[in-house]
Amino acid sequence: MDQQSTTWVTAPLGRVAAPLRDQVLTVVRQAILDFRLPPGQRLIERELVTQLGVSRATVREVLALLVSEGLVTVIPQKGAIVSVLSATEAADIYEMRQSLEPLAVRRFGERATPEQLRDLRASLEALEQVSGTDTDRLAELRAKDGFYEVLLAGAHSQPLAQILTSLQGRVQVLRATSLSTPGRAKQASAELRRVVELLEKGDVEGAANACAEHVRNAAEAGLHKLAEFEAGQTGRKEHKARA
Repeated sequence: MDQQSTTWVTAPLGRVAAPLRDQVLTVVRQAILDFRLPPGQRLIERELVTQLGVSRATVREVLALLVSEGLVTVIPQKGAIVSVLSATEAADIYEMRQSLEPLAVRRFGERATPEQLRDLRASLEALEQVSGTDTDRLAELRAKDGFYEVLLAGAHSQPLAQILTSLQGRVQVLRATSLSTPGRAKQASAELRRVVELLEKGDVEGAANACAEHVRNAAEAGLHKLAEFEAGQTGRKEHKARA
């Protein structure tokens, strides 16, 4: 894509309590996770400045933060684009998650305090409140991030936390992709409820296996959606070439 989309935001941001940079970051991140700014979309600074009604310095700061999250890529001679995650890359990340997240569950079961187990239950209930409702997808993603933050804190493994944190931006995109499948959000919450219930019963290996199943189901939904998106992009390019 060569042009900035003009349909994802309709008015400059208002001045509210949150810092302006955080407002812009939330709006652009949400547009990426909702695929209103699709993979490969150019993010032209001057157009973002005009659309959002903010300074170029603010836009540059936000783009730098999104680069650090893995949601935006800067390409020499072209500038910033929404990161493109191929089906092959996604499959690799899901495979990594299928090894790392069950390990995090095992370590949580072995090392977490009773208070951290209660916190995990609370984070699950917060996730269930927003899953499968009309709430924006960012709320679901934040709730799921909260669940994993508690899980990693209770796992007490800095190397594991560092590796999973380094994947955070790409995992966010994959979560947004899989959760866009009808019914997937509620199914995912039920899968994580099973993980928590098994941890509460002291069945650490069962909880780890339930987590692995959760990632497998997410992979099936996410890779299917990515394949649909890639097919649609190919079709649009072929149509444009014939026009």
